Amino acid sequence: MPDVRVICAIGRSGQLGLDGGMPWEGCPERVYTEDVERFFEITRGHVLIAGPKTVASFPYFARKDRTIVEIRSADDPQTVLESFGERVVYIGGGPAVWDVYARYVRHWDINTLPYDGAADTWFDPAWLLAGGTTQR
Repeated sequence: MPDVRVICAIGRSGQLGLDGGMPWEGCPERVYTEDVERFFEITRGHVLIAGPKTVASFPYFARKDRTIVEIRSADDPQTVLESFGERVVYIGGGPAVWDVYARYVRHWDINTLPYDGAADTWFDPAWLLAGGTTQR
């Protein structure tokens, strides 16, 4: 079984999404761009699985140095994960995916950003308890 992880950013109050994107998307402040850079640095060389919308959002450069795999709701999570052997697999895509894959996650890397505005999607702390995980 692979080493399953999640890397994500949340706002000060657990904000995760707004209108299908990240609430701080497009904010020019360095703290937000550093978070994106950190995501691409940490996932480099590893497997990144996500739903179709998230996979479509990855820039071309990101496809060169990591294995990006599109998953569907009909896919069996254990079968998907077992196909990657002993590799490090990052689960992307947010709540719909994390609801299904949280029980397999060994490590949650959560970066809290200084965002304190509106959101329509929130981080669910229950995901952290689903699989005996550790936090940064």
